[in-house]
Amino acid sequence: MNKVLLAGFALALGTGVASAADMPVKAPPYVPPPPFSWTGCYIGGNIGAAWANTEWHDTLFGLDWSRSSDARFIGGGQVGCNYQFNNPGFVIGLEGQFDWAGNHDDGRTIVVPVGRRAGDVISLTSNDTRIATLAARFGYGFDRALIYGKVGGGWVGNDGFTVVDQTTGESFVGDTSHTLSGWMVGAGIEYAFTDNWSAKFEWDYLRLPGRTFVLPGVIFPALAGDTITSDHPNVQLVKVGINYRFNWGGPVVARY
Repeated sequence: MNKVLLAGFALALGTGVASAADMPVKAPPYVPPPPFSWTGCYIGGNIGAAWANTEWHDTLFGLDWSRSSDARFIGGGQVGCNYQFNNPGFVIGLEGQFDWAGNHDDGRTIVVPVGRRAGDVISLTSNDTRIATLAARFGYGFDRALIYGKVGGGWVGNDGFTVVDQTTGESFVGDTSHTLSGWMVGAGIEYAFTDNWSAKFEWDYLRLPGRTFVLPGVIFPALAGDTITSDHPNVQLVKVGINYRFNWGGPVVARY
């Protein structure tokens, strides 16, 4: 009798263990990944084009050397840091950029209307060779997309100016190296295609102060004392770039 009871108990126990083993294992609860964040510091490079515009005038004849320069190639890099408050949400930051501008003969010419040099062709050449900006960046991040604006300061390095009488060959070289500083505004859009890499498209506008110089009578007797002034100089930049973000700030905590 006892053997029968023990056999039945063992059979029931084995059946229960087998049934428990056949039960499905409950999966752990799904934990969504942290939301993307623009917080962190970054470094990158850019290429694009620049257009410089300056209105040059003289006081002796009231002539203008006004012409917008053709587009020239620019290339350089940028470094900056961002902080995002929430996602989606506001992003603030600081960014510095530096670009080299390709050589271009940004020349202008006038014809002397009266006097002993009437008919002489006078050219003025002035080239911008480097551009730097430091600006606050502010925008709104929609997950991996960021729309932003910029405001700050800009510095444009110029290789000086040269005035040449093309008829006689007389020439006058002004500053061999000169840097103009002014204010800048800009806007752009940036998209993060991985957690650390992003691409951007940006437009910037730099407004610079004018310059004045007097032609020396020793070189240009017919134009002695002629004062040449630049008005409303500005530079516009269009560029594309790529950034690597170090993400030192960590992920943003979403607010619901």
